[in-house]
Amino acid sequence: MGSAGRGGRRGVNRGAHGANSAQEAHEDAHAVLDAPLGAGDTPLGTDDTPAATGGVNGTPGARRGANAPPDPPPPGAHSTLGTYCRVVALTGAALPAVSFLARLPTATIQFGSVLLVARTSGSLGTAGLVGGALAVGQVVCGPLVGRLADRHGQRTVVLVFSFANALAIAALVTGALTHLAPAPLALLGTLAGASVPLIGPLARARVVALARGTGTGDRTVSTALSFESTLDEISFVLGPALVGLAAVLAHPAYALGAAALLVAVCGTGFALHPTATAVSPARTACNRAHVNAARPRIALPALPRAAVPAAPRIPRSVHALRAALALQGAMFGACQAGITALTERLGAADQAGLVYAAMGVMSAVAGLSMAAVPAHVGLRARWRAATAAALVLSLPLLWTDSLWSLYAVVTVLGVAYAPHLITVFGPTERAVPPARLAEAMAFATSAIVGGQALAVAVTGRLAESYGPGAAFAVGSAVAALACAISLTARPTTYAETEKTLHARVHTMTEAEDDSHAGLPQENTPS
Repeated sequence: MGSAGRGGRRGVNRGAHGANSAQEAHEDAHAVLDAPLGAGDTPLGTDDTPAATGGVNGTPGARRGANAPPDPPPPGAHSTLGTYCRVVALTGAALPAVSFLARLPTATIQFGSVLLVARTSGSLGTAGLVGGALAVGQVVCGPLVGRLADRHGQRTVVLVFSFANALAIAALVTGALTHLAPAPLALLGTLAGASVPLIGPLARARVVALARGTGTGDRTVSTALSFESTLDEISFVLGPALVGLAAVLAHPAYALGAAALLVAVCGTGFALHPTATAVSPARTACNRAHVNAARPRIALPALPRAAVPAAPRIPRSVHALRAALALQGAMFGACQAGITALTERLGAADQAGLVYAAMGVMSAVAGLSMAAVPAHVGLRARWRAATAAALVLSLPLLWTDSLWSLYAVVTVLGVAYAPHLITVFGPTERAVPPARLAEAMAFATSAIVGGQALAVAVTGRLAESYGPGAAFAVGSAVAALACAISLTARPTTYAETEKTLHARVHTMTEAEDDSHAGLPQENTPS
């Protein structure tokens, strides 16, 4: 056999090696998604954590002996309460309080703008136009806010958008009180939505960065996402309730004025909190090695510098997760329209807000309870269970015809909302590059808001024409689509993307070396 045969075998073997590497990465990534969430948790102070080497940022320190036994976890560290205590210890007690108050305005302005414009203009059509414009502004510009935070750090971006949002809300209130025409009011609504600082998604990105940077594993990260989603749920229950209270006691303008003040003050507090440096671009690059060590990833060969992309791409598998979140938003919007129509038909229109609140409270309780789910239940199993529960629990709404049965069915349905959000945020965090986590979280939130706004617009008209059952039927159909996505989608991890890229570059590099050596790549006879 001559050199051509040897070169052909080398080319074929290397091609097979590259294909096998990609296949192994694919299998390993799915194994990670199905693995127990506790598998990646390592007590701080053991050999495999940054604490053992002197700190979370890679600073040198005294390393434990290679054969030293790991330190036992503190008592209750793996209990639900103990895990939440570890999450709060990462950020400090002040950050959750500040971030909660800073995200309240986002939940306030959507409902508050509709009530304000409806009262000042006397037109529900104009109120709906302004509310829709506000939602469009948030959906379109939300991912941009996340990308800017990834590139320039959260501190500067949150400061700028917090003050811009406060000014935009004040301008919207002033325009409504001075009876501006619908078009200028809609423009002001768009600006108010586009300037939302997205404290919720950025808080998720920050707490995940803190957890990964300290070497904690997937169980702590999942609990952190549960905690943040619960804060979102509480804010979206409390915000509209405060607006409704202000509208009854005085005027909706007072609620929006308070929202403008709150986003300026608490948004500034969130931006200036010391943890903001945990998600700065320089710190993200510095901590990437520790993220790989803490997360159950695959060891990868080094790439030539020219082969590493400057801006890591988000894998296509994330699109299925975003579609699932958009469908959840659509389901909530359809249920919202159906609840409004049914309470009006029953002559209890003022009860609609209380029904929403009951669902939100149950959703928040279910979100907090997610930390108690056994660690051996993987993310894919949780996702499928949450979507199946949402589908099954939404079906009784089709036959609901009384106020108390509506309360009961909707409250039970709330059990499925937060768990689905939390579960989908988990694979999203694992799938995207750490340098684009804030953008991914912002895009996820925009998907939810966009799906809800579109569903409210469509199913509201259906409910007016065909009754609340039509809106509830759309909600169940959307839930079925979300369940189908969870059963068929194959979300990957960032580790798979990295390993596949390395395998391809490795194969291409060796092929180029053979080409320079004059060895043909096809297996021709000697």
